[in-house]
Amino acid sequence: MTSPHSSPARDALTPRQAGERAAAVLEEIRTAVVGSPDPPHLVMLGILAGGHVLIEDLPGLGKTLLARSFATTLGLDFRRIQFTPDLLPSDVTGAPFYDQRTADMVFRPGPVFSQLLLADEINRTPPKTQAALLEAMAESQVTIDGSTRSLPSPFVVVATANPIEYEGTYTLPEAQLDRFLLRVRMGYLAASEEQDMLRARVDRARPEAVLRALSSPGEVLAMRAAVERVEVDEDLLEYVVVLVRATREHPHVQVGASPRGGLALVQLARARAVLDLRDYVTPEDVKSVAVPALAHRVTLKPELWVRQIDGDDVVREIAQSVPAPQTVPRTPVAS
Repeated sequence: MTSPHSSPARDALTPRQAGERAAAVLEEIRTAVVGSPDPPHLVMLGILAGGHVLIEDLPGLGKTLLARSFATTLGLDFRRIQFTPDLLPSDVTGAPFYDQRTADMVFRPGPVFSQLLLADEINRTPPKTQAALLEAMAESQVTIDGSTRSLPSPFVVVATANPIEYEGTYTLPEAQLDRFLLRVRMGYLAASEEQDMLRARVDRARPEAVLRALSSPGEVLAMRAAVERVEVDEDLLEYVVVLVRATREHPHVQVGASPRGGLALVQLARARAVLDLRDYVTPEDVKSVAVPALAHRVTLKPELWVRQIDGDDVVREIAQSVPAPQTVPRTPVAS
């Protein structure tokens, strides 16, 4: 499918133009993904900010549908890996094989060589296979038998994970969790939303809605470049540092967020400004993305599971208690 924006996709976009195009993508996705607008909004922020997204929640809540909808609407090459206990690292990255016709070893790329990779139920496979994604997520490349191969651009991993209490799951190591720019939780639909979903399924007479491709790989890169043009004042950078350091000093926390958490917070705040058609970040941008950016990077003290306190609760408390800088709103620039 071709995109209406495919020809000028590599042209420079202003933050406002990028926000308008991202909003059109979200509007299209909401025709297929029913429920709260927050999960699609957060996934869009992660893609704009140039990161990878972890969607964690119970089975059957639309995690896979959400990821596939973004691939279709953004016009990205899409591959899906169903992670299982017997999955091997080579099933993710690919492996060399012997070609009898030429008597040569030929590399056969794995599904990681795509623009949007859906790592479905990533915590159902052992750590060795989970680790096969680490280099790809960190450096957009894979190294096999001493040869390094670059991945397509853009390269986005959208991983789904079941709650760790579920049978047959392996806890993701902290190093891998830290590679995800943000974590998204879907949640159950409200009764009215669930009824709307059932009515929509009956009316369309097919399993899923058919989405249009409204963008292209080049335009996704242009939208990411527009995020880099969003200004961040010095007092907001100081605010980010205070928030991140507060996760390390909180009495419930065993290991706080890494400096990578601060980078994630800044980039997601800039992406949120773009979606709001602004070229500058406000304190509210930072505060609104604090939980998805930092909660999965925080390790709580083991005894807190009895009290049913999780990382979201701690980061939410920190975001509410740390004073935000008094930034004077600017006049939005014209597109």
